[in-house]
Amino acid sequence: MGTRTRVELGRREDLGADCANCFGLCCVALAFTTSADFPFDKPAGEPCPNLDDHDGCRVHAQLRPHGFKGCTVFDCFGAGQKTSRHTFAGRSWRDDNQIRTAMFAAFPIIRRLHELLWYLDQASALVEAADRDATPWLQRFERVRELSDLPGERLLDLDVDAEYDAARPLLIQASEIARRGEIARQGVRSDRSRRRTRTLGPQSDLMGARLTRADLQGICLRGSTLIAADLSGARLAHCDLLGVDLRDADLSGADLEDAIYLTQMQVNSARGDAATRLPPGFQRPPHWV
Repeated sequence: MGTRTRVELGRREDLGADCANCFGLCCVALAFTTSADFPFDKPAGEPCPNLDDHDGCRVHAQLRPHGFKGCTVFDCFGAGQKTSRHTFAGRSWRDDNQIRTAMFAAFPIIRRLHELLWYLDQASALVEAADRDATPWLQRFERVRELSDLPGERLLDLDVDAEYDAARPLLIQASEIARRGEIARQGVRSDRSRRRTRTLGPQSDLMGARLTRADLQGICLRGSTLIAADLSGARLAHCDLLGVDLRDADLSGADLEDAIYLTQMQVNSARGDAATRLPPGFQRPPHWV
């Protein structure tokens, strides 16, 4: 990884998990409860029994068979290595209780900031691709990045919700710019396609919906629920997926290569196959067929 932490590079590829340079923070700092995602309760701040002395997972290769589906979905957006190597300069939570308390409090905050950086980086790329001035997006990205660099004690005073509120109009505007361009490139859809997508929009309840081979290009599904939806073979170029719940959705053969605001965590929560097209830099989850 060189002498710099990945986040210092400041682009999207720096906002992915690097578990080898993290002190297993997601396995310690966060809580989970007995559910379809976890086989037992674990309080925040208590190490998972599967965490070994070297911050590795003893059952990493068999998480799903052991009932840890939630672990295979989670993505820290690079906050794990940022907290471990930058915020606390390589000092582990194992070193003393003061570091332990401060690190566990800082990690969820940095994760939320990194998630916002992911969205802002994609938004600025969308605006630049449309030959528009991306200065406001880049400035907002830099502000959030600088906040993520704050010392641990100062992070606790941040109003992260306010940062999301300030960024939201920019994220929506970037999506509109990209989707207008996509619709212009497609031209007029067929009557059948238009009827099929007319009722789709932000906050749609599409749980279990059959959208096989649907043309969703340029559609805004922001905040929608697509749990267990059939999106096999669907086309989602410049489809706004910000905050969309894709748990157990079938993405077999779907084209998400240019989907807007797609995250690795959404991909991890869904089902797909070798024919599913993902954006550059995304990993195909091992549990996919």
